[in-house]
Amino acid sequence: MTISRAVLITGCSTGIGRATALHLAGKGWTVYATARRPDSLAELAAAGCTTMALDVTDETSMVEAVDRVVGEAGAVGVLVNNAGYGQEGPMEEVSMADLRRQFETNVFGAVRLIQLALPGMREQRWGRIVNMSSMGGRLTFPGGGAYHASKYALEALSDALRFEVRRFGVNVVLVEPGAIKTEFGDTAVASIEEAAAEGPYKEFSIGLAKKVASAYEGPLSRMAVGPEAVAKVVEKAITSSHPKARYSVTAGAKLTIRTRWLLPDRAWDALMRTQFPSPKP
Repeated sequence: MTISRAVLITGCSTGIGRATALHLAGKGWTVYATARRPDSLAELAAAGCTTMALDVTDETSMVEAVDRVVGEAGAVGVLVNNAGYGQEGPMEEVSMADLRRQFETNVFGAVRLIQLALPGMREQRWGRIVNMSSMGGRLTFPGGGAYHASKYALEALSDALRFEVRRFGVNVVLVEPGAIKTEFGDTAVASIEEAAAEGPYKEFSIGLAKKVASAYEGPLSRMAVGPEAVAKVVEKAITSSHPKARYSVTAGAKLTIRTRWLLPDRAWDALMRTQFPSPKP
């Protein structure tokens, strides 16, 4: 049978998803670029991508998107689970609704799309599943418990899935970016500021918001790179005959992951106290 290498990418309205869709389309891949608001995808349509609506928190939307790719291309050959955002704030003050929303977007949507895409990949004995994790899936910063938990979950399920589908010709890859120049930081800061209005963590949250903002806009942003760097790594992962299980993106991410691996928990906590404000009783 003809092997489909059609690429389905979620979260293409901005940032990494948009850059990946543009990059792969420019390399000749058949790209289905999706977002909750398809009107935000005009540039991608002009670049040769097929655009459509896909909300990773809606079952009907996910089924319809995969069905369309299967109907037109035969199968989803490459699934790039990119849709996601960062819910920040002290764990005591993150509402259960916000926590569930974080997991619905960052974890459950990715899992459901994998379940929908895998039958076609197995049938054609070829497929690539790229899960967009983060260096935050390998370490934890204060104030980011909800976000980090979702990325740790994505890493764990990817490790299990990689073993389960290997003999079907399907490779599972995690991409772990560090600071990337996108709108991700704005969303994260907004979620902190919303929680910082009152309460025992007010000063901590204000300081946390400044710290996160500086990673994307302040002096620390000099270590950030553009989303095109991630797009090139995604291309490498889906074209390699033997892709790695994990690809860290940015020198800062590689250094931070290595530092966390080397330090005992107490030493890491001590390092965090030099980088983040501590809540004051």
